[in-house]
Amino acid sequence: MKKIALISALFFTMLSACNKPQKLPYLQIEVTGNMKDGKMVQDTLFKTIPDFKLYNQDSTLVTAKDFDNTIYVADFFFTSCPTICPVMHRNLLKVYNKYKGNPAVKIASHTIDTKYDTPSRLKAYTKKLGVEGTQWEYLWGPKEVIYGLAERNYLVAVQQNDEAPGGFIHQGYLILVDKNKRIRGAYDGTIDKDVTKLMSDMDILLKEK
Repeated sequence: MKKIALISALFFTMLSACNKPQKLPYLQIEVTGNMKDGKMVQDTLFKTIPDFKLYNQDSTLVTAKDFDNTIYVADFFFTSCPTICPVMHRNLLKVYNKYKGNPAVKIASHTIDTKYDTPSRLKAYTKKLGVEGTQWEYLWGPKEVIYGLAERNYLVAVQQNDEAPGGFIHQGYLILVDKNKRIRGAYDGTIDKDVTKLMSDMDILLKEK
C-alpha cells in the first residue's frame, strides 16, 4: 500500500508540474544589496523601457503610453538596408498577420537612418509591406534618442558606418517586451525557427497575469 501511495504521490507531483503555466525569464535584472539592521538585504530590480517621444509613419507623436496594456516586439532597421532588414521584416510580417487586430499586441520598428527615413518615407515602406493602421508602429526621431534606446534599453547594437553596406551596422534582434515594459526575450529576426519561437513565447506572455 505504501508503494502504491508513493507512486500516486509522485504521479500527482509530476502532473502538477506539467500543468504549471510556463513563464518567460526577465532579461534585465539588477540585484542590489543594502545594509538593514546590520544585515545585508538584497533587492531585485526589473529594468523597464523608459518613456520616449517619437513620430510614427503617420507623423503622429508616439510615446511609451501608446504601448500600455500591450505586449510588443521591437526592432531596429532602415528602409534602404540591403542586407538583413528585408528578411527581418518579412519574418515580422508573420507576427503582424498572426496577431492582426489583437489590441493586446503591437510592433515597434525604429529606423536608425534618422536623416533619410522620414515619416513619409516610412509610410511608403508600410504600404509596400501591406501594413495598415498603427498596430505596427514605424518610429522616427532624433538620432541620439533612437540610438540611446537601442543600446541602453533594448540592448541592440547600432552604429553608423560609411564602410558598411547601406552605411549602417546593426543587430537583427526582435525584442519581446511585456505589459510592464520589461524585456522577456530576444530572437534573431533572420532565422525562421527563432521567429517561430518568438510567436510561441508571445502566446505564453499573453496568458501571463
